[in-house]
Amino acid sequence: MSNSITRGFAMPLIWAPVTPIVGVVIVLTGVSWVSILPLLIPLSIFGLLLDWVMEGRKMKSIPDLNLSVSTKSPVAAATEEPGHGRPGRVLHILTAILVFNIFISMAEARFPYSFLILVSILVVPFSLIWSSMLNKGKEFMSSLREHINIFPDRMKEQFFIYLSAGFLISSIKISGANETLNHIIVNLISVISAEFFIILLPLFPLAFAFVGLHPAVTLSLMAGALDPAVIGISPIVLAVAMLSGAISAFLIGPYNATLGLMASIIKESSLKVSNWNLKFTIIFICWIMLYLFVLQLIIHS
Repeated sequence: MSNSITRGFAMPLIWAPVTPIVGVVIVLTGVSWVSILPLLIPLSIFGLLLDWVMEGRKMKSIPDLNLSVSTKSPVAAATEEPGHGRPGRVLHILTAILVFNIFISMAEARFPYSFLILVSILVVPFSLIWSSMLNKGKEFMSSLREHINIFPDRMKEQFFIYLSAGFLISSIKISGANETLNHIIVNLISVISAEFFIILLPLFPLAFAFVGLHPAVTLSLMAGALDPAVIGISPIVLAVAMLSGAISAFLIGPYNATLGLMASIIKESSLKVSNWNLKFTIIFICWIMLYLFVLQLIIHS
C-alpha cells in the first residue's frame, strides 16, 4: 500500500500551482500555467487510474493483505482514525484546490507578476479566508505562527537547492554554454527529428535522479540549455516534457524527499520503495512518451 500512497501523492504534483517544481518550470520556460494545465491534468488522471488498477489487481490476488497492512502501516492506520476516511473530507480538499486554481488563473491573467510571485503572495491569505469560512481561523493562525518558527530551519536544504539552480542557469547563459548546447541539439534534431527528441526529454531528470541530482537542478540545466525557438519545439510541449520527467524522478529517484519521507514512515530503505514503484514508472513513462509525441505532432501540424 505504501508505494500506492507515494504514487497517489506524486500525481497531483505535475500540475498543482503550489508545487515548487511547477513554478520553476513555468518561470524557466516562460509559459503560463493556464496554457499547460489542460495538458497536464490528463497525465495526472492516467497515473491515478493506472495506480488504482495495479493496486486493485494486487489486492485481489492477496485477499488477506488489507488486514495486515491496516494493522502494521502507520499511514494506513492514520487514515482509519475518526474523520479521516469520510468522503466529505476528500470533497472538501478537492473543492479548495479547485477554487485556488481558479483564483490563481484569474490573478495570472490580470496582474503582470510571475506565477511564483502570485502563488507566494496569495496562498496564505487564501488559506486564512478558507479556514475562517470553516470557523478555523484561530487554529490556522496558531499553526501559521508555529510554521514560521520552524520553517527556516526545515527548508534550508530547499533554499540551497533552488539558489544553486539559479546560479547555475546564470552561469550557463553568461558563459555562452547554452548556445553551444543549442547548436549540438539542433544538429541532433536534424538527424532524429523533433518528435523523437521530445520523447527523450523526460528521461533526463529520471537518469540524473539516480546520481543524486535534484530534479529542480536538472530542469534548470535543461531550461538554460534549450531554447524552444532555436530547436523548433513548442515551449508548452517543452514544459510538459520537463514536468513529466520530474514526476518520474520523484517516483523512483532514491534521493528525493518524497521517497525518503515514505521510507522513513514504513521503516524501509529508499531503494526498496523505489523498486516497488519501478513497474508503475515504466508504464507511466511509456505513456508520457506517446503523449508527448502526439502533442508535438498536433501543435506543429
